[in-house]
Amino acid sequence: MMLRLAVAALFLFAADPDVSYFSHVRDLVVTSPNQVNYFVVDQELLQHSRPDLGDLRILDGSTQVPYALSEQPGVLLSTEHDAKILNLGVVAGHTEFDLDLESIVQYNHIRLTLDAKDFLVTAQATGKDALVAGDHDVDLGSSTLYDFSRENLGGNSTLKVPTASFRYIHVRLTPGIAPKQVQSAVAYSFEEKKSYWTDIGSCGAPQQVQAQQVQAQQAQEKDKQATRHVTVIECQIPANVRVDRLLFQVAQGQINFRRAVEVTESAAQGSQESTSYDVASGDISRVQLKRGGTVVNSEQLALPMQRPRADRVTVTISNGDDPPLAVDRVQPQAVEQRVFFEPKGKTQLRLYYGDEKLGAPVYDYAKFFQDDNPTAQAQLGQPEANAAFTGRPDDRPWSERHKAVLWIAMILAVAGLGALALRGMKP
Repeated sequence: MMLRLAVAALFLFAADPDVSYFSHVRDLVVTSPNQVNYFVVDQELLQHSRPDLGDLRILDGSTQVPYALSEQPGVLLSTEHDAKILNLGVVAGHTEFDLDLESIVQYNHIRLTLDAKDFLVTAQATGKDALVAGDHDVDLGSSTLYDFSRENLGGNSTLKVPTASFRYIHVRLTPGIAPKQVQSAVAYSFEEKKSYWTDIGSCGAPQQVQAQQVQAQQAQEKDKQATRHVTVIECQIPANVRVDRLLFQVAQGQINFRRAVEVTESAAQGSQESTSYDVASGDISRVQLKRGGTVVNSEQLALPMQRPRADRVTVTISNGDDPPLAVDRVQPQAVEQRVFFEPKGKTQLRLYYGDEKLGAPVYDYAKFFQDDNPTAQAQLGQPEANAAFTGRPDDRPWSERHKAVLWIAMILAVAGLGALALRGMKP
């Protein structure tokens, strides 16, 4: 019974927040009062709200407006499944084979493992329900597979096909790959939507330095790739804010490059250590090549990363013997989060936040919300300190709130006991 009352009290506490407990408030201007609205969670909210954003409250006067919090990821990736390679051989100078996809319900990407370097071939895919050729075989298009190891421009061994569920896929490669070089294959579903990102923090201007200067500041035991020149960029990231990637903006005129990137953070200020810690590493690239009538266009300028422990990180781009990249800007970003709500005819609401002890809300609206209807973007006003803010009362035990009184009482007690002991020792 007591447990039920405690749970009920918890939900009541989450449902009826006290405005005086919120440290910040912002106006929320509704653009379309009669349809679903949303606002984007910006850096200000991320910095002054709880990490889970559970202390956000939209109020119409003293009445809560239910909302649904939703991330806007650009990619949905399914589990990878092995595909069995059958009938691998050469037909009229072309390597051909079938892939058995019996255990895979749906797929649109097939990644091959090829034991080959420095090649450029085209892979033609055909969907089939039986291994023998039939009238219902479907052309699934072609993909360009390449490896530019000699030019240090990376490679691609993935076939992209329309979303399919065929039991078999027949693959025909143009000359350049031998059957023995086809080692394995996996299939998966990859849905890419328009990505939405929120800028977090900022980065300074790129600085070109000698590699020896950077290595002198890093741990000596690390085995670094030998480089002549590096580009160094310092980035500042607000405390307690998530980060999902670094986005590099490189001048459009600069093509056919692939550079190794390392993100590190130094030991905390005041520490006796000079060690730097790796936060993220990878490559950025842009490839635009045409060989034998085949065109390759590929660009990867985003580097995934996670929230570092420090508020400042160092981005190092290894240029080797090439001229430095023309980097216009580097920007830390987080996946955009949106808050959806129904204003029900209201044009002006208030958003309160900044109460670490407030329980996350439980709304039926959030349970049944689907982000597939037309919406309008509401506008957040400038952040303000809540004039009614008083803070929560100190709910710690009396002993925690009055430690000094306890210490004084203990000292007096010890002194009293000592005095009694001395009197007892006298003849």
